[in-house]
Amino acid sequence: MLRRLPLRQILCLLPLLVVGYWVVQHRSLIGSGARQMFTANPYWLLTAVATTGLGWVAVSFARQGTVLERLPARRLFATQFAAGAANHLLPSGIGASAVNIRFMTGCGLPPARSSAALALYFLAEATTRVGLLVVLLLVFPQALRLGPLLPESVSGMVVAGAVVAAGALVAGVALIRPVRRIVVRFLRTAMADARSLHMRPSRALALWGGSLAFPLLQAAGLVAVALALELEVRPAHVMLAYLAATAVAAVVPSPGGIGSVDAALVIALVAAGAPVEAATSTVLAYRFITVWLPLIPGALVLGGLVRSKIV
Repeated sequence: MLRRLPLRQILCLLPLLVVGYWVVQHRSLIGSGARQMFTANPYWLLTAVATTGLGWVAVSFARQGTVLERLPARRLFATQFAAGAANHLLPSGIGASAVNIRFMTGCGLPPARSSAALALYFLAEATTRVGLLVVLLLVFPQALRLGPLLPESVSGMVVAGAVVAAGALVAGVALIRPVRRIVVRFLRTAMADARSLHMRPSRALALWGGSLAFPLLQAAGLVAVALALELEVRPAHVMLAYLAATAVAAVVPSPGGIGSVDAALVIALVAAGAPVEAATSTVLAYRFITVWLPLIPGALVLGGLVRSKIV
């Protein structure tokens, strides 16, 4: 039977099978998130669903802003929706990156320029996310109280570990000649593309506007869920907690952020003044809306894109 099926038809079923396995493995977590929503305000939950959908639109704009060529809008949006399911196959966003590189290569971009566009997207998204975090920390310096949760000795070890890891990475690039040659060639391509893009106001606006809107919409989704569950934390503090938690969780390479993002969000909300039980309920409901609810539809779209040879 398998011999009669073309390879591409088998591959288009693979995302759905893997996601189905993930759903079975995390069924208790999904069930907990769903149960939290029964007592919540449905209008605020619908707002969280809407901000999640608008987040894919924002990412689509940001991805378009990384290349001079005009990408097909509908396929671009479908690719971003499917990339969310692909993110659960590999850690640290590798699944979404692979889907986007395949999409841009299929649109006629050389692999080097597709990789440069991906790097530019990550740079813009990280810059705007960290910039928002810094602004909120300056405006609300007392919003997060990490003292009882994270002793100074532990925080010092985290900072020291990050510095050592960054130093090892820089040393490896500088001392290993083949790696240095690849990195230099890649940076030249990326810088040339970045200069060309910023000479086109429409592309620069799409890149930075989409990169700024995406974390704002994600944080707004968490605020909506917190309001739906009547979490007694100020919305601005919830946004700050989200940005801080996702910045920390990005260091931990887990598929789809399962575990790392959940734990970081609970800790951040508790640091913002929420009770542990209420913070846990809020995070479970938020992750149900943003991760588990679109997971199977995203896998179906991904399978369709593979079958249509779009990715």
